[in-house]
Amino acid sequence: MTMCSNYQFPSKKKLRLLGVDPDHYDLDLKEHVYPSYHAPIIMKGADGFDLDIARFGLLPKWAKEFNFSNHTYNARTESVAEKPSFRNAWKYSKFCLIPVQEFYEPKYINGKSHWYTIKRKDDQPFTVAAIYEDAEIRDSKVRSFSMLTINSDHHPFMKQFHAPDDEKRSIIVIPEEYRNDWLNVDREHAHEYFFEMRNEFVTFPQKSPDKSQDSLF
Repeated sequence: MTMCSNYQFPSKKKLRLLGVDPDHYDLDLKEHVYPSYHAPIIMKGADGFDLDIARFGLLPKWAKEFNFSNHTYNARTESVAEKPSFRNAWKYSKFCLIPVQEFYEPKYINGKSHWYTIKRKDDQPFTVAAIYEDAEIRDSKVRSFSMLTINSDHHPFMKQFHAPDDEKRSIIVIPEEYRNDWLNVDREHAHEYFFEMRNEFVTFPQKSPDKSQDSLF
């Protein structure tokens, strides 16, 4: 069961609220991000945070094709250490943050799937826990990432999404006061930051972003 397959990253103005300087990066990207699209991620820098551009959907070092990322955009915390696609990134504590403005999940009403937007009540950007990897495919170096997810069967807010009989999953929002800690944590202590989403999010009906209007970067 996957969790988040598409989201919107913040504007340059709002990225600055997360403590990164976007001015030196080409952010002429599709703001609605799907698996295999490129998007900003926040990395540990020499003095604070660095911004980078990476592919949504982790590409392990042994991957041969870019489209492998269509299947690896979420990583379950329960199995991330053992899964062949993710275990190298986990072993070496390759942690990053994904800046997010809002994300989209299906809610089932009367047996039918309806897309809903999820965002903070104050419309501020937030950061999501992720792992990243560096690989070389077709003689091209590529950095990629996957969102980490946790079970949310009993979470009062996140349990409302996805099909009724499916396991409920949630992204991990890293609050401002823990962002630096997450970027510097090792795998043995990463579980200390597997936070459930706080009571600061709202949801409302939203058509699924029209992927037909987007193109791969």
